Amino acid sequence: MNLKSSVMERKWFMAKQEKLLIISPAFHGYCYSIADGFKELGYETVIHRYDAFDGASAKIRNKVQYELPSKIGFDGQKAAEKHATAVAIAKLNEVRPDKLIVIKADTLGDGFWERVKRLNIPYMLWLYDDLKRHRYSIDFLKQLPVVLSYARSEAEEFSNAGINAYFAPNGYDPKLADPPSHRTQEIVFVGSRYENRVEMMLHLQDAGIPVRVYGRGWSHHPYDRLRMWEWNRPNLPAERDVPLKEAYQIQAGAAGAINIHGLQAGLAMRTFEVPGMNGLQLIDRPDVEEFYDVGKEVLLYQSNDELVELCQRVISDPQWSESIREAGRKRSLAEHTFFHRAQKMDRLWV
Repeated sequence: MNLKSSVMERKWFMAKQEKLLIISPAFHGYCYSIADGFKELGYETVIHRYDAFDGASAKIRNKVQYELPSKIGFDGQKAAEKHATAVAIAKLNEVRPDKLIVIKADTLGDGFWERVKRLNIPYMLWLYDDLKRHRYSIDFLKQLPVVLSYARSEAEEFSNAGINAYFAPNGYDPKLADPPSHRTQEIVFVGSRYENRVEMMLHLQDAGIPVRVYGRGWSHHPYDRLRMWEWNRPNLPAERDVPLKEAYQIQAGAAGAINIHGLQAGLAMRTFEVPGMNGLQLIDRPDVEEFYDVGKEVLLYQSNDELVELCQRVISDPQWSESIREAGRKRSLAEHTFFHRAQKMDRLWV
């Protein structure tokens, strides 16, 4: 597309001024970046985080009313979901959007979806995690006008089952943070703690690679241990949870940032965040080649020993590492922002 046609397309989008409501989990604030992508298309965007508890008093109330009763045998979760459903319905009634994007939202009750249908507006459901981690059934998804999956394989399975499904890969927000001006010599991982991730990071540490992990599941802080209802933690250099903006910069400022997936169908957000921020990504998924040139824009590993070798070279050969960073950022800015994702999604309304 040439510059003139691109500008004309942007002006056409900006003339719409439709109100778009995004109902999303609070998870790391991704909803704000997604909404910003649609703002660039000219939408007036409104966000409702259905599982958010803003402020100290709300968080304490959630612990007392819902989490603690669940720990001692009462169904606090059911009460929390009933409340979240009522609040989401109220938001629909308040905003009266022209269009609606629902992200995940499988803890919202039937009353929410009944209200959505009565609005009689275009809407879509976006699953940026595997269906097996949701409560939705195939029969339910068949009733929806548009279903988006972050995994190409799952979108194809949905289509074969009679669902109007499309592939919508994750992306990143170039406006969220500037690339850092300095770097460490550490290999970092930012994210949840799972057994395969613990094993991998310990293997790197045992091989003499300087590592650091970030997140409440890794942190040795007493508060993080208590709020996770556990005490034991892996013997690794660890930091507490960090906001998404800081995670962007930590991963980019490290010698290398690891992207390990485990048993999931699609590629994680960090697949695009790390190279987008001028970071060096070490990823475990060969299908990343759909988005990046392996060996030139990202690095692929398929065993812990192979990862050790790559990390050693990343640290010892900064000129080579820098060439990968620059190429990965260039590709990300050109193809993998949330604005690029919003453009494609905007063509799918029914």
